Amino acid sequence: MIYNRCGNSGLLLPAISLGLWHNFGGVDIFQDGRNIIRRAFDKGITHFDLANNYGPPPGSAEENFGRFLKKDFPGHLRDELIISSKAGYLMWPGPYGEWGSRKYLVASCDQSLRRMGIDYVDIFYSHRPDPDTPLEETMMALDHIVKRGKALYVGLSNYDAEQTEKAIRILKNLGTPCLIHQPKYSMFVRWVEEPHSSVKKSLLDVLKENGVGCIPFSPLAQGLLSDRYLAGIPEGSRASKSWGFLKANEVTEEKIKIAQRLNEIAKKRKQSLTQMALSWLLKDKRITSVLIGVSSLEQLENNLGCLSNLDYSAEELGTIEKVLKGS
Repeated sequence: MIYNRCGNSGLLLPAISLGLWHNFGGVDIFQDGRNIIRRAFDKGITHFDLANNYGPPPGSAEENFGRFLKKDFPGHLRDELIISSKAGYLMWPGPYGEWGSRKYLVASCDQSLRRMGIDYVDIFYSHRPDPDTPLEETMMALDHIVKRGKALYVGLSNYDAEQTEKAIRILKNLGTPCLIHQPKYSMFVRWVEEPHSSVKKSLLDVLKENGVGCIPFSPLAQGLLSDRYLAGIPEGSRASKSWGFLKANEVTEEKIKIAQRLNEIAKKRKQSLTQMALSWLLKDKRITSVLIGVSSLEQLENNLGCLSNLDYSAEELGTIEKVLKGS
């Protein structure tokens, strides 16, 4: 495993981190998830990423992770793990169960700790910006959670460049600097590279300027950047499940054709398409870690294989850009 420093902090994160967004909820097979967590840790993945609403049903991924910890990770191993959680999306009914109020974030963090059976998380995120709550309130809630000893660091997810710059400034003034940002980023989703109309900088530029780490989620575009959809939608895939976030109508003929061409480039690099998609992100030094989601030990091993070839020639990058632009 390769470990990278997270921004200007003292924290090192593995280049590959494991997300529990899918495959670890109440609808999934417990032992399968347990086997993946154990193998991931044996392979040097020390960072496990959750959120209050991961499942389904919401909360069940954290509950299962708490069971994994109790069964397989004795107390001293907690010091070798980086555990993160988030709050921002709908978690319980009524006026206090989502978004970015201090009431919701503090209550949600406490609930997450109870579900996992731990005293603190290493990183606690605001999962999305709240258009109806002052940004100061949301950031003060994150600062409060750290100062209560419920989290060691704080992060942002799904904030644009302008929102991120403001949030970083507020957190710095509060004395709880922003550690990391978790955006959706892949070969197919590249908004983080584009300058924001207000600040004239991209999100990646804002993070670099302020010494904040970056950990992309959905680096494989929910599996589109793997060999799973090269011939359409297979049975048992995310796009075939009613509760999945990848909808069948997103697996377009155009994206399949692009993935097929990218797959040919990957073969020349002696990589799978999955490995190339992950290493393509990790080539950028602004990226601290890449957050993967897997449903089997075979997928885990395949993903980890990306670390054996992180270098790209200018010619390779140029060819990839042409393919992604459809030319």
